[in-house]
Amino acid sequence: MVKTSPEILIDNEHFIVLNKPSGLLSIPDREGKDISLKQMLLEKFGQIFTVHRLDRDTSGIIVFAKDEETHKFLSQAFEERTVEKYYLGIVNGVPPEKKKTIDAPIAENQARRGVMLIHQRGKQSITDYEVLEEFGKFSLVRFRIHTGRTHQIRVHMQHAGHPIVVDPLYGDAAPIRVSSFKRNYNLSRQDDEERPILGRLGLHAEKLLFKDAQGKSYTVEAPLPKDMRALLQQLRKKK
Repeated sequence: MVKTSPEILIDNEHFIVLNKPSGLLSIPDREGKDISLKQMLLEKFGQIFTVHRLDRDTSGIIVFAKDEETHKFLSQAFEERTVEKYYLGIVNGVPPEKKKTIDAPIAENQARRGVMLIHQRGKQSITDYEVLEEFGKFSLVRFRIHTGRTHQIRVHMQHAGHPIVVDPLYGDAAPIRVSSFKRNYNLSRQDDEERPILGRLGLHAEKLLFKDAQGKSYTVEAPLPKDMRALLQQLRKKK
């Protein structure tokens, strides 16, 4: 369920950069039942080109090109790894190494369509991570990805033994409730049951650094969404 609409961060004649809410598809999926961000942009601009994509449940920065030349240029920049991509994620547990590079090839799981795994036959996949805050049960981690494989951060963190929270494919899909980490949590009188504080994948595309075809540099940032901020606030209080 998409609760918020995408926020435009940059809109010029060549490309558009948006802050995508969690729950919204980047591009149409195989079923084609649900609206995607690309369809919304096509309706608005008439033509739009996919440069890269975010998983449906990942929020944050995404770029679409408005013309073929820009599409070619930006797609190549992503391919050649000249774009810097940073994410923030909340993971289960506390990784023992506070800074690490995970270099492990990712391939599609042939037994489960749409699920990825670490395998020699896969493509090279490189993720740097740094633990920013530790909360015992959870940690806030910044990631920089050097390759753009499907579900890359999610697969690498599962491999590291600290999957992203509320990950239905690579971790524990259970939503996070305050009562799960606060001992004396009391429900308010109006509520019959406790609502989750985070009910989706705890991953956000936070920052993108790139150059356009004219050589102009851009640094785009999207602040953490409300649900992830609320969870961190509760975890900091408990600390």
